[in-house]
Amino acid sequence: MASTVPGIRRRLGERLQDRGLLTGRQLELALLEQGRTGALLGEILLRLGLVTPSALGEALADQAGVPFVHLGDLIPDAEAVALVPEAMARRLRVLPLDRKGRDLRLAMANVFDLDALAEVEGHTLLRITVVCAAEEDLLACAARVQGSGQSLEQVLEEAIVRAEEGDAERSMTRLVDQLLAKAIRDRATDVHIQPDERTVLTRFRVDGSLVQGPSLPKALQPAVLARLKVLAEVDLSESRRPQDGRFSLPLGRRTLDVRASFLPARHGEKAVLRLLDKTNLVQGLDQLGMPGRIQERFEALLQRPHGLLLVTGPTGSGKTTTLYSALHALNSSERCLVTVEDPVEYELPLVTQVGVNPKAGITFASGLRGLLRQDPDVILVGEIRDGETASIALRAAMTGHLVLATLHAGQPVGALARLRDLGATGGDLAETLLAIHAQRLVRLLCAACGGRGCPACGATGVWGRRAIHDLLPITPAVRDLIAAGAAAPAIEAEARRQGKGSLGEHALALAAQGLISATEARRVAAEEA
Repeated sequence: MASTVPGIRRRLGERLQDRGLLTGRQLELALLEQGRTGALLGEILLRLGLVTPSALGEALADQAGVPFVHLGDLIPDAEAVALVPEAMARRLRVLPLDRKGRDLRLAMANVFDLDALAEVEGHTLLRITVVCAAEEDLLACAARVQGSGQSLEQVLEEAIVRAEEGDAERSMTRLVDQLLAKAIRDRATDVHIQPDERTVLTRFRVDGSLVQGPSLPKALQPAVLARLKVLAEVDLSESRRPQDGRFSLPLGRRTLDVRASFLPARHGEKAVLRLLDKTNLVQGLDQLGMPGRIQERFEALLQRPHGLLLVTGPTGSGKTTTLYSALHALNSSERCLVTVEDPVEYELPLVTQVGVNPKAGITFASGLRGLLRQDPDVILVGEIRDGETASIALRAAMTGHLVLATLHAGQPVGALARLRDLGATGGDLAETLLAIHAQRLVRLLCAACGGRGCPACGATGVWGRRAIHDLLPITPAVRDLIAAGAAAPAIEAEARRQGKGSLGEHALALAAQGLISATEARRVAAEEA
């Protein structure tokens, strides 16, 4: 039977470059990794976080000459879905969307998998029209109509029955899987599982705010916690002290990294799961949303042979994404790049990465000290937490290394006070600092409704977040003030005289463009006051 999948026309990497989604250096790194592993280029680009699933899907669709579909909240025709067995659809990464007579429209994650196409065609005996979809969208859409054949509510009902029969463990795997699947579909970054006196509450953090999830019966509390502890590889028998663990959650050919925290509380242990989608962890600097002037300065600073570049902001503000993107901009076979992180967030090609492990005696300070003996050109310090780490980082910056690091501080000038508190002198800071970059995440207005609230955004009016940025360049005048031990207001005033902006100004500019609400912009401005 004839099926519509035109042939390959141009190379995938070239198409992504033409679209401005991939730089020549990024493509070079991906091809080096492909030569080492033999994996498909698209898989490598996703694993390295160089492109988003949607961008890759659109490029593949363009390459194959087939339409690309954003599945989103689309609900495929149930009769069409039933034409392909669930196991086959999962194995081949396909999903029937609808049928008209002898024509079946089929979404495929890999439109060049002709064997998969032939298998579906042979099974259905229909003429297949192929469309391309991002793999994670395809899997999420399939979960809505296929899953285990049961909704979260149905799985929960079954778990309750089994708990009453004294056999809750058998259904816990599916219940936890369904709960996490819902969190992923809802774009949650964190899942809170919090027992109270009569029930177990679940809440999802979406776009920075907690929203209510399904409530679980109190009787399921021990089994749910046990399942999560097994996944996180922590002590099942320990419930009197905090424990931390992590596990990976398959998401198509990618994996979602889950960090689990267990904390004893009045009504039993509370579990918080942080969901880390690594796909967007590494981006081009031009994808971070920096204002043009800040991006130009930031890129110029990365070309300096030595010095300290700090990125500041609260937890979850995108600091790691910014630093990883900076490493990607610097990464080449001519440079030695090293990192010390807690934990290693993402595997980077050609980069030596060390994870903090206190039990093995590896702290930020000891790891950094060891890396300095590895002939590095560029050093990334996941976080400057103590005086010893600050001292070693400053010394590294003084002795010919470019050091990139994060620091928990509010405004850029606040980072100076924080470093002084850790024992750094004004002279050392003046000699080594290149710039201090601050950032926050702000909530974007829903593109579908413009903030009014609609089904697409769950009536919240917001959908997604982006970073706002501020940069304090260490100019000669600012350097003199730092060396003299000047107070933060004096340093800020001098920087403003030289054209420095603020996080609030960036937020107001986004509000003027209709990207965020005026309320959100005022919130940022109030935090700076």
